[in-house]
Amino acid sequence: MDELDWSDLRYALAIGSAGSLVAAARQLAVNHTTVLRRLDALEKRLGARLFERTRSGYLPTEAGALVLEQARRMADQADEIERRVLGRDRELTGPLRVTTAFVVMAHLLPQPLADFARAFPGIEVEVVENAFLVDLTRRRADESPAWAWREADVAVRLTSQVAEHLVGRPLGMTHCRVYAKRGAQGLPQGVDTLATLVRDAPWITFERDAQSRVYDQWMREQLAQAQVRLRVDIFNAVAAVLRTGLGVGILPTFMEPQHPELQPVSEVIPELSVPVWMLTHPDLRQTARVRAFMQHVGDGVAALLERY
Repeated sequence: MDELDWSDLRYALAIGSAGSLVAAARQLAVNHTTVLRRLDALEKRLGARLFERTRSGYLPTEAGALVLEQARRMADQADEIERRVLGRDRELTGPLRVTTAFVVMAHLLPQPLADFARAFPGIEVEVVENAFLVDLTRRRADESPAWAWREADVAVRLTSQVAEHLVGRPLGMTHCRVYAKRGAQGLPQGVDTLATLVRDAPWITFERDAQSRVYDQWMREQLAQAQVRLRVDIFNAVAAVLRTGLGVGILPTFMEPQHPELQPVSEVIPELSVPVWMLTHPDLRQTARVRAFMQHVGDGVAALLERY
């Protein structure tokens, strides 16, 4: 039997996880005919059919299940090798990918990132904004250069729950209050009790089915009987709607400087106080550029949080 090609096994893994050629091709960023060709080559090399082609998709055969299990182990080992090698990097140069939430990027990271870029011009930072903590330990199954496979080297997150396999530092606490447009008719213009606001004020809230964040859970419970005028998905959207004077809504207090037309109409809500964490994988924390980023940008964000 010819020697196995690891890249062929990656294609099999993509089919096994995606369940179809088209979905696997999308995940691998290639044409679906390429996926089929690589699968055919792998099955020919192994002398066994790895997937049953059904109307509902590609289902692994007994041989396919065995191959996928071993391939996943190989993928994990490859990831570990890459992390360990990256962790020995001592140069303050090269790319560094950071993942964070939209609200953190918009309000907490701009100045610390600018200061870092000026201090370390050899490090190219790429920020990926999303709402969830991506897997810092796995690579993308595509044809990108090795450094780009990793979802992120560092994550900056508003979260009270940190995965045990990650390491990092808490940068400080974020706090939330209810806000309304200054001078808007029909909206409260001074600090009132939360019970009164829920009873009397029109609200801008998050999506009805959202539940991954502490804010989602709080709104679902506390605002069940409130007059909801509009639902959006992120804090930046809440602030944009609040500026129209349509209603009141929850915002982190660190957003105040960029929204002087909004004023707090409640005290800080203790249940919504959440720490900001800066996280990485243990194998990467000694990488020079990761260490420098976590120290310098972390200190910058921590200083901002102390004001609010």
